[in-house]
Amino acid sequence: MSVLVVAGGLLGLAACQEQVAETLPPPLAMTEESVGHFCQMNILEHPGPKAQIHLEGLPYPLFFSQVRDGIAYERMPEQNYKIRVIYVTDMSKTTDWDNVGEQNWIPAVSAHYVVGSRMAGGMGSPELVPFSSPDDARAFADQYGGQVMTLGDVDDALVFSNTTPDAPVNVPEAANLPEDTDYRSRLESLRKK
Repeated sequence: MSVLVVAGGLLGLAACQEQVAETLPPPLAMTEESVGHFCQMNILEHPGPKAQIHLEGLPYPLFFSQVRDGIAYERMPEQNYKIRVIYVTDMSKTTDWDNVGEQNWIPAVSAHYVVGSRMAGGMGSPELVPFSSPDDARAFADQYGGQVMTLGDVDDALVFSNTTPDAPVNVPEAANLPEDTDYRSRLESLRKK
């Protein structure tokens, strides 16, 4: 195999990767018409970070009053749309919990999250507080409690927990899961479709 063939293949792969990145929809600024997908309320009226999810085939994103709600939507087994991208508020770019800004978004997969802090999200529930800077996330955790995690490290139990921000997270016991040994893998495969 010649060096030219390998080089051409690598250039083609790089071009494909650039094309995929270019086709992702950009985040949209929040407006008065931006309502939470679950609560159907204007999300600008809620404090704390927000999320927006862009779905395949839909022209506008779904907005969420809390980051945790957006991540819960993505992880729900019955969610059947292909998610193109999830954006979350970049709390590294704001100091005002009550007014986080309309346009400071980052991809959810690149954020550093403070999980288990004392700060309640826009709907009064525990929140996953996203930062582009890991140092900002650690400073927030030092001030308000919690742990810094990547999105991949945030367990479903932390996303779906109904505890208040001041209470410890109630992680379900494995004994509460059905006996079906491949139940978890079937749920996971549904989520990825």
